[in-house]
Amino acid sequence: MENNLQQLQLNFTEDSLFLLNLSLAFIMFGVALGLDRKKFVEITRNPKGVVVGFLSQFLLLPALTFLLVYFIKPMPGLALGMILVAACPGGNVSNFFSQQAGGNVALSISLTAIATVGAVFFTPINFEFWSNLYVDGGMDKTIELEFWKLFKTVLLLLFIPLVLGLWFSSKFKKTTQIIAKPIRIVSLLILIAFIVIAFLKNLDIFSQYYQYIIYIVLLHNAIALGAGYLFAKINKLSVQDRKTISIETGIQNSGLALVIIFTLFDGNGGMALMAAWWGIWHIISGFIISSIYSGNFKLKTG
Repeated sequence: MENNLQQLQLNFTEDSLFLLNLSLAFIMFGVALGLDRKKFVEITRNPKGVVVGFLSQFLLLPALTFLLVYFIKPMPGLALGMILVAACPGGNVSNFFSQQAGGNVALSISLTAIATVGAVFFTPINFEFWSNLYVDGGMDKTIELEFWKLFKTVLLLLFIPLVLGLWFSSKFKKTTQIIAKPIRIVSLLILIAFIVIAFLKNLDIFSQYYQYIIYIVLLHNAIALGAGYLFAKINKLSVQDRKTISIETGIQNSGLALVIIFTLFDGNGGMALMAAWWGIWHIISGFIISSIYSGNFKLKTG
């Protein structure tokens, strides 16, 4: 079964990959349009939340993911898919869930922007470090890791659209005010629809292998959400900031992970299934956790 999963190729064409790349670039462009400097004055004066959130995403989550991989010992492709998802920045859908949860939306948007820029460097570095640690442990020798190709992919998908969005918003302020929100909504719906449609096209494959991924993703995502909240609490941040950092840590850019998998790893079946199911599940868990945070039970403010 392990070999079958490793050699598995999902139903994902070159045209689909192009559309996914386009969707991600459009999303990043929309994120840049929504960045209002005035909203972040308080954040710059008190950057502790940003620092804690950044460390939670790019240090805590990858380390906890490696420990989870070490103890549960999933199939190699699944393990590398987990490490790659953890190495990706938070998804911009986290801004929506942070707002629904009663979190600090300015902090959420700041973290999305900073993590997106930081991911150009930290996603390749984190994946290189933790996956090499995994591979050198003798668990998998079949997947070649190419740092600079990964770096270039992340640069093209995240950084360049973000810069273009910032340039556009500074040059065409009135137009930006009109189109920013619709673009963010449309781009998010496009990405969700894309992942769901791609998933449905491969439903027969998922039904055959779901028992290898569904519980792992549930556990992995729960650890990410919980660790983000506890890390923020340990650092004595407000409940509002804790909610935001929890969501920023638990909602990952799985679309980026899918692009990397199909671009650099020939659509490795285990990695792709892990990222695809994460992309669906974190939308579900986002609604669940934001509903909980918004008042289904009381959170202590101390």
